[in-house]
Order: sequence, then C-alpha cells, then structure tokens
Amino acid sequence: AHGVIPIMKTPNLIFCAAFALVVSSLAGAADSTLAATPPMGWNSWNHFACKVTAADVRAAADAIASNGMKDAGYTYVNIDDCWQGTRDEQGRIQPNAKFGDMKALVDYVHSKGLKIGIYSSPGLKTCAKYEGSYGHEEQDAQQYANWGFDYLKYDWCSAEKVYQHSQLPEVYRKMHDALVKTGRPIVFSLCQYGYERVWRWGTSVGGNLWRTTEDINDHYDRMSVIGFDQDGLEPFAGPGHWNDPDMLEVGNGGMNHDEYLTHMGLWALLAAPLLAGNDLSTMSPETLDILTNKEVVAVDQ
Repeated sequence: AHGVIPIMKTPNLIFCAAFALVVSSLAGAADSTLAATPPMGWNSWNHFACKVTAADVRAAADAIASNGMKDAGYTYVNIDDCWQGTRDEQGRIQPNAKFGDMKALVDYVHSKGLKIGIYSSPGLKTCAKYEGSYGHEEQDAQQYANWGFDYLKYDWCSAEKVYQHSQLPEVYRKMHDALVKTGRPIVFSLCQYGYERVWRWGTSVGGNLWRTTEDINDHYDRMSVIGFDQDGLEPFAGPGHWNDPDMLEVGNGGMNHDEYLTHMGLWALLAAPLLAGNDLSTMSPETLDILTNKEVVAVDQ
C-alpha cells in the first residue's frame, strides 16, 4: 500500500525513514517517538504499595543513576498509587503530605538524567481509594505537565462505577487527548487488565503500552501463567505501542534466583516494558545482575 522501496539501491537512512512512516501509519494515534522501545525503569507499587514516600522515589532515582541501571537503559522512575491529596479550590489535584512539593521531586529526578511517571484512574477513586481523574481529565493532565511528568499510568479501577466496559476506548482516548493538549510528551500507559482485548484498540486511542493481564504477584506460578499466556499477542506490539504483562517482581523475595532469571528472560522475549518493582536501594548484587544483563536487555529492546 505504501509502494516498493528498492532496498539495495536506497541509502539506509532513507529506507529507515520510509519504514518509520509505515510503522507510524500502522500505529494510529499512538506517538511512536514516545516509547520507541519498551519502556524501562522502576515503579513503586510492587514493593512499597501505599507506604511509598517522596524519599523512596528519590532513593530509587539515586540508585538507578549510580548503580549501572541508567547505563543499561532504565529511564523512568514511576510513582504508583497513594500520592494524591485533595483538590484545591480550583479543582487542581495536590499531593499528600508524604510527597509535599511535587515539582521539587520531579526536578530532582530530572537532575539525575532520568524521567518520572505518575498514576491516576479514570474513575472517581483509584484502586487504593485516593482521588481519581473522573471529571478532571484535562485539569489533571495539565497539572502533570506543569509539574514536569513524563509518563502516566492510568488504572481502570473504580471507573467501572461510572462507565461500561464497552466505553473503555473512549475513556482512554479522553485522557490521551488531554495529555496531547498540554503539549508535553507524556508516555501513556493503559492499565485495564486486558479488558475488551485492548491490544486491538490500544494504539488507536493513543496508548504507548497496555496491560494484557490481571496483576502479577511475586510467585512463580502467577508469573509463569502471565508470561506464557502472552503467546499470540506479538503482532500488536511495535515502536510506540507495547503489550504490558505487568511490572517485574525480580528481587522482591518470593521467587528463587533461577525463577527470577526465567521471569526476566521471559519478559525480554515478550518485548515487555521492564519496570523493576523492588527496593533498588537495598537490592543484592545478584538482583542487580539480573536486571542489568546486557544481552537480555538487548533482546527486550
């Protein structure tokens, strides 16, 4: 449909540009310059859950910047649920006391040469019953942009109380459009557990990655079921739009060394986002070796 490119007679740069145009046309609304490879970084939930504080996020950024993870490609330091406070008189979302000055935290992570992510839900409340974005989508997107965030995980959760599953695409498209309106490049992570076969429509609503499963946990049985059930979804992944079988549990203690090797290797074979979920400030050298194995990361990327 896009014509024939004489590869042997065309400079590589021209061919690559043409190929990128083809990929872009297939990608629909998703921005393939964002998350051109599966996002790599860290997320607070698997280890800290609702106990997370700004200090934990700073410690994660410090670790990534100094222990070799940054050099291996880990870029995003992502705050999950439980950061939200109340809204001010104008309806703008504010962080709670555990986070304080959110702009200062964002600036700190950026000062390490890293990017930072935040979390919300299209429902009235998040999974942990904090303030969601329902009715405040544009306002929240602009607040994230004003603070300087680079990534949003948008978790379905209580949205079921105000929307039907059939509305999933339009609900996620609404936040994508709000993010685009801010003018700031923000990776858009759809967290909706594979509902409505999201891999078939996630790209069209601007998703850069989408959850294909229910939550992972730190047990081999759960990890392996999720990982091996991804077979068949590979046609839907590509630059700017990735299948997400959930975050890594490597180093959290529920699996043995060989099981964590399987976990990391399987996620790499799946071209999955590599978002570490352990306490980076206290992990063992063995855990760091698994997360930063150059050959395995290269397969993923």
